[in-house]
Amino acid sequence: MPGEVGVWVLVLGEMSMFGVFFAIFMDARAGDRELFARSQQHLNITIGLVNTIILLASSLFVVQAVQAVRASGFGRASKFFTLGLLCGLGFMGGKVLEYSEKLHAGISPATDAFYMYYYVLTGIHALHVAVGMCVLAFLRKMTRNPARHPKTTTVEACASYWHMVDILWIVLFPLLYLI
Repeated sequence: MPGEVGVWVLVLGEMSMFGVFFAIFMDARAGDRELFARSQQHLNITIGLVNTIILLASSLFVVQAVQAVRASGFGRASKFFTLGLLCGLGFMGGKVLEYSEKLHAGISPATDAFYMYYYVLTGIHALHVAVGMCVLAFLRKMTRNPARHPKTTTVEACASYWHMVDILWIVLFPLLYLI
């Protein structure tokens, strides 16, 4: 198991928390399928899909960065962490665009139960993306400084967190936009 045990406890805890959120959402959806289906039609699937592709690309870049660190290619790792970080920024830009679109149309968390869940779930996920971006920025800085190259276990632990963020979106996207 790559990384450190404490990070795996954090990752599993976060995924368990989201699992509970997903179950609560599905229960609420089962209670009012018509409302959820009608509200879901106003989501921008294109932005959601682009954000999915962006996060998948970011995970690929982070995998490549980890491989570079394992091979002591810290300069290459820094470039891949930069690309992962830029993907995170792209994802956040997509969320800002989507939230702006909704709010401009008068759709807020108070609109209905679906949108309350939509904003809460995507907002908590966006917070995790922001934390992950800070982690990637830290790794980028560490791999750029020859005197302070990070340990492989540290890089693997941080990458595990970033991949968790990606996996959560892979569940959120179909749950909110497609089902």
